[in-house]
Amino acid sequence: MRSNESNVLSAAEGQNSSNARVGVFFVYVIKTETNKLYIGHTNCLARRAIEHESSQHGAKFIHDNKSRFAIVYCEEFCSRAEAMRREKQLKGWTRAKKEALISNNVKLLGKL
Repeated sequence: MRSNESNVLSAAEGQNSSNARVGVFFVYVIKTETNKLYIGHTNCLARRAIEHESSQHGAKFIHDNKSRFAIVYCEEFCSRAEAMRREKQLKGWTRAKKEALISNNVKLLGKL
């Protein structure tokens, strides 16, 4: 399942910070207010967003950039291995290709 920004919140709203769905993993893209992108994976999107906001378990990238952020894209997978493969793939993409994915621009995505 792929989601753009408008659907990301609904994916996270189905979870609370202590309730992850068994066998469901997400690859997500965060965009900071300074327009930087971060890609990660988790089994609980809502909990992970809270962790990124905290200083205890959030990604070093988010802390180092000290800026507000939004989860702008996510995909759902049935296994952690699948999610990790997709995360690695997305991290290898160019910025332009990541932006095309986030904006759901299939035509441009195919060209990049």
